[in-house]
Amino acid sequence: MTEKSYISSAPLYQNALFQLEKASKVTDVDPNCIERLKTPKRAIQVSIPIRLDDGTIKTFEGYRVQHNMTLGPGKGGIRFHKHVNLSETAALAMLMTFKCSLVGLPLGGAKGGVKVDPSLLSRQELQGMARRYATEIGPFIGPGMDIPAPDIGTDGQIMAWFMDTYSQVKGHAIPGVVTGKPIAIGGSLGRRDSTGKGVAFCVQFACEKLNKKIDSSTRVAIHGFGKVAIPAALDLSELGAKICAVSDVSGGIYNSNGLDLNKILEFSKSRKLLSEYDGECEFISNEDLLELDVDILIPAAIDGVITKNNAEKIKATIIAEGANGPCTQEAVDILTEKGVFIIPDILCNAGGVIVSYFEWVQGVQQLFWDLDHINSRLHSILKESFENVYNTRQKYNTDMKTAAMSASVKRLAKAMRLRGMWP
Repeated sequence: MTEKSYISSAPLYQNALFQLEKASKVTDVDPNCIERLKTPKRAIQVSIPIRLDDGTIKTFEGYRVQHNMTLGPGKGGIRFHKHVNLSETAALAMLMTFKCSLVGLPLGGAKGGVKVDPSLLSRQELQGMARRYATEIGPFIGPGMDIPAPDIGTDGQIMAWFMDTYSQVKGHAIPGVVTGKPIAIGGSLGRRDSTGKGVAFCVQFACEKLNKKIDSSTRVAIHGFGKVAIPAALDLSELGAKICAVSDVSGGIYNSNGLDLNKILEFSKSRKLLSEYDGECEFISNEDLLELDVDILIPAAIDGVITKNNAEKIKATIIAEGANGPCTQEAVDILTEKGVFIIPDILCNAGGVIVSYFEWVQGVQQLFWDLDHINSRLHSILKESFENVYNTRQKYNTDMKTAAMSASVKRLAKAMRLRGMWP
């Protein structure tokens, strides 16, 4: 099997390609532009040997895929997870291209990752992993070329190690090589919670369009309880909604009257699984959580959790895609037929890349903004992007997923035509 066919054979990649083709038919985009968007610009695979604490050497697989850079430098997270592979990384890079285009950023799409379970590594081993990975992909990244960020299994500390390694090689500090850094070394206020906050903003926009109020009668279930789910849960709870269910790899916890988020957050600091939680709740499976009788469902963990096999059982009237690709195309068709309002991933979870862009700009200017300004700008960009997607949906009488892709591809195609192709 060729590298291209291996990349495009993954379900997530196939799902993105299907959405791209569908969107191209809605907006009548130049087929030459669509053809170019089907394949990544560059896919890099590296080996990452590190010395473990016991003195042995172990080699891990690492990747960085740059999908399209027509609009600007590549932008996308680095994932440390045991299921990372080239095809998944390529699919996520493609989604980043569409996400950056949709929300009007001067950035392209990229993604990276290492196939590893970071929970099995000591701090020293994890640092060795981050630094060696940074060295291996170093020739292909930089503030004007490709700017990584945190993702699943990575955080600000790993970005700090990454930035330091890159800077040591170049001979001077280059904070703009990554975003999602700690504040002390050039990070931005609001970056940590930005993806989840963006999800909450988009839920508010959807409720406004559907003439629904967010109050104590609004029931929310969140598939996940991590960097995206927690800020979204807290913001929606502050608006009055009841967060009835959250979950992790061990399963979910459910209380129809609403969970005590503060107690769960305190419990989670001990790094215990939710299956060990001792608060007032019922333990349910992740599968059962998706099918709860709630108003809003936020899949905020992994891709492909809502499929043709369970879409008919979904009872929520609004689905906010906090994760990348949580609904398969078959599921989207079923849910749309049922009248479910889906806030597409490339819009719903774009808060992270938007504030990453803010961090990049602040670093270049060496002028940092206060939190109110950041959150205000985040709200403004997402509001304008939501309106664009909603109006596209109305104009072409299509679903929100197709509308979002159509609006994104329309901007990309215009830029690609203007730049032309060389040679």
